[in-house]
Amino acid sequence: MKEKISKSVLIWFICLLALRVGDLSAGMQQELLSNPIEPHPVAEEAISRLKSPYCPGLMLEVCTSLQGALLRDSLQVMAGEGGSMQELVDWVISNHGEEYLAYPRTSGAGLMAWVVPPGMLILGVSILVFFLRYMREDDVEPSAIRVISEEEEILLREALKEMETSEEPVF
Repeated sequence: MKEKISKSVLIWFICLLALRVGDLSAGMQQELLSNPIEPHPVAEEAISRLKSPYCPGLMLEVCTSLQGALLRDSLQVMAGEGGSMQELVDWVISNHGEEYLAYPRTSGAGLMAWVVPPGMLILGVSILVFFLRYMREDDVEPSAIRVISEEEEILLREALKEMETSEEPVF
């Protein structure tokens, strides 16, 4: 019986301890979210260049998870210790992966993302301008504009008079 009582007391103790730890972690979360570290400009710039590893589809600066807040705070501390913006970004990329870089790199394969879209836009506009000039030249040919002679004008006027008289209503 004594053994059963001690096991049940132990289970109750573990449950109470778990509840207390949960309360402490919730309090720590609230404290971290309500009392952020003073922002450092270098860290803010680095944070604005990163996607969040903890909030899929969101930038790190707007991620609402505790882990996102901790990562931002870590970057703030690293910037306060003298880390450059590129060092902070490289640290996050090395720990979490290249896919969390918000903007493609300006070297290597990332350079294609900066060069190809404007190049395709310029190519498309050039083709459009060429096509429109080509169509305009086809529509207005100098040989298509012709002046009629006096004889043709007389024949045309007579045909118009004849058409007008044939169309008049008879009362």
